[in-house]
Parts: sequence; C-alpha cells; structure tokens
Amino acid sequence: MNLQEELKLANNRRRFLSRTGTGLGSMALASLLNPSAFGAPARGRNAIGGLNAFPNFAPRAKRVIYLFQSGGPAQMDLYDPKPDLVKRYGEEVPKSVYPDERKTTMTSGQTSFPVAPSRFKFNRCGQSGIELSEVLPGLARVADEVCVIRSMYTEAINHDPASTFFQTGSVVPGRPSIGSWMNYGLGSENHELPAFVALTSGNGGQPLYDRLWGAGFLPGKYQGVKFRGQGDPILDLYNPPGVTREMRRTMLNSVNQLNRLQQQETSAPEIDTRIAQYELAYRMQMSVPELIDFSDEPQYLMDLYGRDVKRTGSYAYNCLLARRLAERGVRFIQLFHRGWDHHGGLPLRLPKLCGDTDMATAALIEDLKNRGMLDDTLIVWGGEFGRTVYCQGKLTKTTYGRDHHPNCFSMWLAGGGIRGGMTYGATDDYSVNVARDGVHVHDLQATILHLMGIDHERLTFKHQGRYYRLTDVFGKVVKPILA
Repeated sequence: MNLQEELKLANNRRRFLSRTGTGLGSMALASLLNPSAFGAPARGRNAIGGLNAFPNFAPRAKRVIYLFQSGGPAQMDLYDPKPDLVKRYGEEVPKSVYPDERKTTMTSGQTSFPVAPSRFKFNRCGQSGIELSEVLPGLARVADEVCVIRSMYTEAINHDPASTFFQTGSVVPGRPSIGSWMNYGLGSENHELPAFVALTSGNGGQPLYDRLWGAGFLPGKYQGVKFRGQGDPILDLYNPPGVTREMRRTMLNSVNQLNRLQQQETSAPEIDTRIAQYELAYRMQMSVPELIDFSDEPQYLMDLYGRDVKRTGSYAYNCLLARRLAERGVRFIQLFHRGWDHHGGLPLRLPKLCGDTDMATAALIEDLKNRGMLDDTLIVWGGEFGRTVYCQGKLTKTTYGRDHHPNCFSMWLAGGGIRGGMTYGATDDYSVNVARDGVHVHDLQATILHLMGIDHERLTFKHQGRYYRLTDVFGKVVKPILA
C-alpha cells in the first residue's frame, strides 16, 4: 500500500467514526454517563501479550488504605526492640557490622559512630504479646489486628528515590504509582468519586511530589486525585455565584462535543482522559460536599480519632476521611504524613509525632472493625526506609539522632487477609541487617496486589516496546503473613 492509499484509508476511518458517533471519545463519554452499558471486567495483558481479566482470583480485600509515613520511622524506637544494646551505649558500631559504603554523606564524615540504644520502653501488647514501643499506646490497643514485618529492606538511601521506589517500583521517576496500577487493573466501584485518592498531612519534612500518586506512562485517567489539606479539598468544587448546575452541564456538554471532534481527528488518548476528568469533576460537585461533611458522625467516634479530627488536613481528619472514602467504594486511599526524618532530637520529636498519629491510626482500625469493614480493607503502615543504630551528631544521655538506613526496617499491615497478632522476620543484634525472612519492596507490592486478587506478574502495560509491571521482574508474595 502506497502513502496516498494509506492517507485515503485513514480519512475513511475518521469519516466512519464521525458519522456513526462511535468514536473513542463518544464511547468514553457514553461509558461515563451509563457505565452499565459498557460493563466488563478490567483487562490488561501479561508479559507475553496474552489478554487477562482482573481480578485473577478471589480477592481477600476490596480496598487499600496505605498510611505512608514520609521520612523514615526509626524501627528500633518503635517496632524492633534491642534491649541488649543498652549495655553497648556509646560503643563504636563495628565496621564489620556497618561498613562505610552504606553511610550517607550526612554522616560519612563523622569520626565516631556510637551505639544509640532506644530510650523508650517496649511492652508486650494484646493476647499475642507483640512488642511495641511505649509511644504507641493506641496501636497497642489493637495489636492483635496487626502483623509487624521487622525485616523490610530497600535499595535507596535517600528520601526521594526511596519514596518513589515504594510507590512506583522504580527509583527513577516516570513509572505508574501503585494506586494507578490498581485503578488500571480493577477499575472503580463508585463513579461519583475517584478510584484513587491521595491525602497529605504534616508540617516540614521532605516534599511530596505528584508523581507519588501519578499515572506515569499509563493513561492519565488512572492517576490519583489529591485532596487539598486546606480550604476546599478540590479546586472549583462549587459553582461561582450566578452559575447553576444546569448551566454547568450545558457548558460541559459543549466542551465535550469539541473534544470529541478533536478526538475523531487525532485519536489522541489524552483527549479521552480530558473528557473523563471533566465528567468526574462534574459528578464530584455533588458527591464531595456530602463526603467531607462530618456532622453525621457521632461524638464518641470523633473523640476516638482525637482532638485534631475537625482540623481539615490533619492526620486525624484524613484518617476519618479515609474511612468515609472506603465505605463509599474508593478502591485505593493513600495518606502521606511528613515529619519522620529524625536526624537529631529524636527522643523529643518522636513522641510528639506519635501523639499526632497513633491515636487516629488505632481509631481507623477500630472504626473499620466495628463496621464490619476491616476484614476486606487492607491497611498498610510504613515509610521509605529505617534509621541507623549509630547516633548522628553528638550522643548524650538525653538525646540522639539517626541517619537513613535501607538495610532493614519495620512496617505493619492489618485487615484484608492479613494474619493479625504476629511479627514476621528478624534483624541482627544491631538492627543493621536482615537476619531472617527478608521482605523486599517488590515483595510487599506483590503481596498488596495479591490480596486485591491480582497476580502481580500479569498486571502489565506495554510502553516503549516492552511490557512493564509494578514489580518490574521481581517480587514474591509473602505467604506466611496471609490469614
């Protein structure tokens, strides 16, 4: 076929789509206005190009609430007790245990690397007897619902690549976030709200970039929708004075017609995304005001979440909002809380930060359980890496700091198919390396997808000539922690 014939064929295709009204843009809009008309399982392709339907098997969880603690919580002060380190206070950490090449530039120039034992007492909690720090009284109350993984490890030693790795499976920006993969594979259960919502809280600390909830190379309609922490959660949520909802609908119809005409000419996928986002925004004008109205919540429940629950954008507010999103069918809800980067003054700063977050975290678990939702809601808690056993800066009897540490750290999961009341994995005597049952970031990602009914090796997307997945070419499901 010569060039002239190809151009003629392309023109005939565009004319056919335009006249029949079934162009991609029209189909996208029709599916939004009448989802049941286009109802079908979510689909993708596996690594050899075979078509898959998701979920691949019966899911244990219907939704995920991921409580990401930005900055790197100190595992030996929260979840991984090392009481024998008390007698090693101030001793140099042996280089055989902690080699120079694993230190960051922030401490590699130190002449001394003294052992800094935790100043906090650990208690056995719940019937299971999980050991938790005294700064986590709320979590201690629900300890039997929680599985603590003490043997996490990662590949990045600095905040930005480490956070990007956890959210996208790559330290290099540009890949889809885990919530976007979930949205792509499973779709939405509520067409009045986004399938993937991101919430942020905390002052100071590391910046949180949009790519952490972005769609990467997936179509833009799968990206997370960030709710703002002050003012209206969504810009332009309410119509300006003099503009009625009918006028907004008429305007949107006209814009969509123009977009569909452009789609028929160019076949650009970004136009489908634009149509979908305009329609979602229109529907959210009705659904979000009711969502953020806490007046129907009983006072005892507000008290359970803590004094900050009425402060828009606080961690407690976001936890309650996460529960309300979950019960309305939002599939992936991610809370990002900053402030865990404790290079200095940890004994003073950590209790305050736990005071801001622990009560609301425990309340979220209790609230979901009381509503019968914990069994099918997976909760994930953790940061991008852990902290060093040696002191950053000067070590004193009252204070110390800790540098970044990727070799081992702790996270926990609860609900949605997880065995509660257990710890998994172990670290060495210094909490420097994994001693048993290591869990890599890709393993955690594979496990999250598994609990949602997705085989992580089959959820793929072709980009630049190859099939990509969240777990790259790695990852295994951590089966011992599954109920």
